[in-house]
Amino acid sequence: MQLAVHVSRFPRDPATIAPVLAATARAADEGGVTTLTLMDHWFQMEPYGGPAEPMLDGYTALGFLAGQTSRVQLGLLVTGVTYRHPGLLAKTIATLDVLSGGRALLGIGAAWYDREHLGLGVPFPPLAERFERLEEALQVCAQMWGPDDGPYAGTHYDLAETVCVPAPLHRPRVLVGGSGERKTLRLVAQYADACNLFATDIAEVAHKLEVLDRHCADVGRDPAEVERTIVVDTDPLADPTAFLATMQEYAALGVAQVFVSPGGPDPARWVAEVCERLLPDLAALSAT
Repeated sequence: MQLAVHVSRFPRDPATIAPVLAATARAADEGGVTTLTLMDHWFQMEPYGGPAEPMLDGYTALGFLAGQTSRVQLGLLVTGVTYRHPGLLAKTIATLDVLSGGRALLGIGAAWYDREHLGLGVPFPPLAERFERLEEALQVCAQMWGPDDGPYAGTHYDLAETVCVPAPLHRPRVLVGGSGERKTLRLVAQYADACNLFATDIAEVAHKLEVLDRHCADVGRDPAEVERTIVVDTDPLADPTAFLATMQEYAALGVAQVFVSPGGPDPARWVAEVCERLLPDLAALSAT
């Protein structure tokens, strides 16, 4: 199983954010972490203190981290479809991919945080429309990163020229976040390279993956083409033995990557310790 690090909180002192974030990214890059992600929000989420707490613009921050690292994949977990026009999003991801040497990830979802939209005056359509926009955004990105630079005509987006020069060095990995059985997992099956589920319960994740497999069958896709990833909200260093035992159960379901979030006042040291103490055993886990 691969290890991913998801950074969701930042120091309160603005002067320390850049060095702390850079050190965390370098620890991940040097320690063997495969993917490093940030959040895509304008306001910090309510469980972490809400808008009074620091939050960075995601893609600006990833551009900074591209210059601090050389190996780790970089992305947001996940971009809300309402945050950026899909043509501009595809261009942004392509730029990140070129400047990082082919390490860009597109993580995307239907968006949910209405407070930040209302706060900054950004339209927040009803859920059904957000899913329609999500599907169109996935289509636009695929076209922007392919050989067809002609028009795209959708219900919500119309592009006269899907030009993207320079193109990404490699087609960015596409991860759709969320566990909705009717819409989200269908979009994963149809468009994505990976799903991302909250690891709340092994039986629940097993059920979601069975639903995903059925959607893959419906669209004529081999389920093995879709990478299974999970996010955990526990500190793996609190009980490494228990953490690895739980990850073995997820690995048996076909989960290939787990996202963990740094804890404590020194996230770089935390990442380095996780890599040193857990990564070798985590990498040895596989489906049984």
